[in-house]
Amino acid sequence: MPEDLETKFRKAYRMASKTQQKFPPDVLLHFYAYYKRATEKNGFYIPPTSEGDLRSAFKVNALIQVKNLSKEEAQEKYIELVEENIGSIE
Repeated sequence: MPEDLETKFRKAYRMASKTQQKFPPDVLLHFYAYYKRATEKNGFYIPPTSEGDLRSAFKVNALIQVKNLSKEEAQEKYIELVEENIGSIE
């Protein structure tokens, strides 16, 4: 019986959380955006940024890039990202 998407997503998240690997900033932003989109509860949220806060600006940009993904699509993308960068979740 194949695993459901939610179960695979949770496994992928645990792998990503436990890894000691270092990733380039763009990969980290993808992890962040896909995770946020996949786990949002009350609609799409963009955190406020203050002028000169470059880190937050990059996060906002990453979230905007995934805003049209469904929760399921974001979970699938997150799983793919984990498998590409960390290893198989099977």
